[in-house]
Amino acid sequence: MKHLGTIELETERLILRKFCKSDVQFAFKNWTSDDKVTEFLRWQTHKDIKETKSVINKWIRSCRKPNFYQWAIVLKEINEPIGTISGFGFCEKTNKVHIGYGIGSKWWHKGITSEALHAVIKFFFEQVKVNRIESQHDPNNPNSGKVMKKCGMQYEGTLRQADYSNKGIVDACMHSLLSSDYFKN
Repeated sequence: MKHLGTIELETERLILRKFCKSDVQFAFKNWTSDDKVTEFLRWQTHKDIKETKSVINKWIRSCRKPNFYQWAIVLKEINEPIGTISGFGFCEKTNKVHIGYGIGSKWWHKGITSEALHAVIKFFFEQVKVNRIESQHDPNNPNSGKVMKKCGMQYEGTLRQADYSNKGIVDACMHSLLSSDYFKN
C-alpha cells in the first residue's frame, strides 16, 4: 500500500476533507448527538458538545499520520459537515482496509453515503493501491448494507455474534470488494 493520509476528495455534491476545529458545532448538531445515527454503532450518542470536541481534536492530531483516514462529509449545498467516513483496520500483508461511515439521519435515503463511499473506494483502489476493501453492518440495519451493495461490494456472509454495538453483542454482515473486481468494471 502507498499510504497518502486523508486527502481531499470531491464528488458532485460532496467534499470529503480533514476535520478542523470549526467542525465541532456542525458535527454535534448534524450527527454526533443524533440517537438514530448511533443506534447500531459502537459509540454512544454525544450528550455534550465537549465529547464531540474531544473526538474531533483527536482526529485532527491523528491526520498527521500517513495511514490515518478520517474524512468529514461536507455537503456542498450547505457547506457544513453532515457525517464522517473512515478507513481503518489495515492489514499490510493482505493490503486490506475496513471502511466505516455515519451521517445525520436528516440526510438518509438521499444517496449521500453511497456517493461518499464510491469516492473513498476509488481513492483506496486507485491511489493507495489496496487489494481488498471491506465493511460490515448489523443485520438489523439493512440500509447500511444497501449502501455497500450500491457501491459494488459483495455480501460474503453473516458472522454470528462477531461484533458489538449500542445494542450489545450483534451479528455482522460482511461485504467486500476486491481490486480485481473494481478494475474489471
